[in-house]
Amino acid sequence: MSPQNDAERELAELLVESLNLDGVAADGIDPEAPLFNAGLGLDSIDALELALAISKRYGFQLRSDSDENRRIFASLRALSEHVQQHRTT
Repeated sequence: MSPQNDAERELAELLVESLNLDGVAADGIDPEAPLFNAGLGLDSIDALELALAISKRYGFQLRSDSDENRRIFASLRALSEHVQQHRTT
């Protein structure tokens, strides 16, 4: 597991908090592991909840119809990079 940077750690904490991931420590999420299926095991409902939490915290919308969503939500690292590029708060 590669170490999380500060932005990834902050986003991991938001992910665990907003999705009520019992038994998952934010600092234990591998930033390069997949968020869905075999990785963290998130599903499409989790993606919607996470997108809402990101919108509230960082001030921009993740669109459900975006062709980029597979890339954006591929891993904590990919999601964090996207958030850092688009955040307004």
